[in-house]
Amino acid sequence: MRELVKLLTEGESETVEFKPSLSQTGNILECVSAFSNTKGGILVIGVRDTGEVIGVDIGKRTLESLANTIKQNTDPVIYPSISVENVEGKNVIVIEVEESKSKPMFAFDKVYKRVGRSNQRVTSDEIRKLALEGKRIYWDEEVCEGANLEDIEEDKVRWFLKEARRERELNIPMDASVDEVLMRLNLLKGEALTNASVLLLGKSPQKFFLQAEVRCVRFKGNEPVKPFIDMRVISGTIIDQVDKSLDFVLEHIPKAVWLDGKLQREEKYQYPPDALREAIVNAICHRDYEEQGNIQIRVFDDFLEVWSPGKLPEPLRLEDLKKTHKSVPRNPLLARQLFWIKFVEEVGTGTNDMIDYCREWGIPEPEFKHVTGDFVVTFFGKLTDKYYDDLGLNERQIKAVTYVRKNNSITNREFRKLFPDLTRETLRKDLNDLVTKRILVKKGEKRGSFYELP
Repeated sequence: MRELVKLLTEGESETVEFKPSLSQTGNILECVSAFSNTKGGILVIGVRDTGEVIGVDIGKRTLESLANTIKQNTDPVIYPSISVENVEGKNVIVIEVEESKSKPMFAFDKVYKRVGRSNQRVTSDEIRKLALEGKRIYWDEEVCEGANLEDIEEDKVRWFLKEARRERELNIPMDASVDEVLMRLNLLKGEALTNASVLLLGKSPQKFFLQAEVRCVRFKGNEPVKPFIDMRVISGTIIDQVDKSLDFVLEHIPKAVWLDGKLQREEKYQYPPDALREAIVNAICHRDYEEQGNIQIRVFDDFLEVWSPGKLPEPLRLEDLKKTHKSVPRNPLLARQLFWIKFVEEVGTGTNDMIDYCREWGIPEPEFKHVTGDFVVTFFGKLTDKYYDDLGLNERQIKAVTYVRKNNSITNREFRKLFPDLTRETLRKDLNDLVTKRILVKKGEKRGSFYELP
């Protein structure tokens, strides 16, 4: 209250604006835009520009209506703090606007800035400059509130330095102080710890981020229902989580005897460990830490799922993941640290590597999809009904794949014998679709062509 009275006494400024009534909707939105694009500010409604308090009538839905007006006419959407204060026996509305992290901020499809005590329309050139100035601040780069150097584990710092020097020849001396190491890794913001530094090297990251855990479950059968065979919640640093999560999975997937090209017997896990590790690292590194859910690893009899909170970051699409694509890290500061210790490569090859590992292992390619806001990677230990369903295969295609698994290959003639009543064109499309989905590969030319598993 005293601060508000002081503002009214000092008058309008670069960060303070008065409006006499709520009827000046356009001016109010201009001011919200201007404050957002400059240094932030306070807008007081019910006060003349001279500082005279005249008050405003406050109904049951006045504040809700005002908030909705601001929400509906700003882009990106602004959610300012709106409150009612009583000054000199009269009600005034106080709108507190923070400087936007995502500039420019539009109001009514226009952009404004604060110059002295006035709001000025921004030119197209200035809009481009604001866009550069307002580059996104990533969550992992933000200050971890309440954390200090006492929350960093020195032994973890020394281990990280040792690994980074060995794997990537990181040029930081082993005897450098903890704060110097953090500074040179860009893990400090000023003198404050970033969220990335606590997740990577903290004594107890979950003290600050309850969501930063991995929940591992081994289900009985192929349905996500109780009772569980085993369930474990894995906390600690993100480095600890990678190793412990992979350990859990390897404990709960079977090994089988395989025959290699020389007919030698070899024990192999149901899934390639390198592909599993890649999926786990990606989930931990690229998850949306502003979402409160945990990473989940679900182990079933015939398939395994890795769930990571948050969809793919723009402009990546699911179909891009099986092609050559660029790296678009959601948490670039974390990704850079994991690069130093060779957990990631930062070149967008992670999903392609998973596919290659599975092909070499002789199992289906992993599936990538979005489910209720999460990014999910599914590994199939063999061709299951779920795998067929997820790929949308019809009964003819399923029969073709089953035939190939039994006989090593299938020709167009052999496929027609299975379905003599159907046209050649229909069956040709079925086989071509299996090739497009990378379930079968076509070999040979014209009449000598045939189809086999990758």
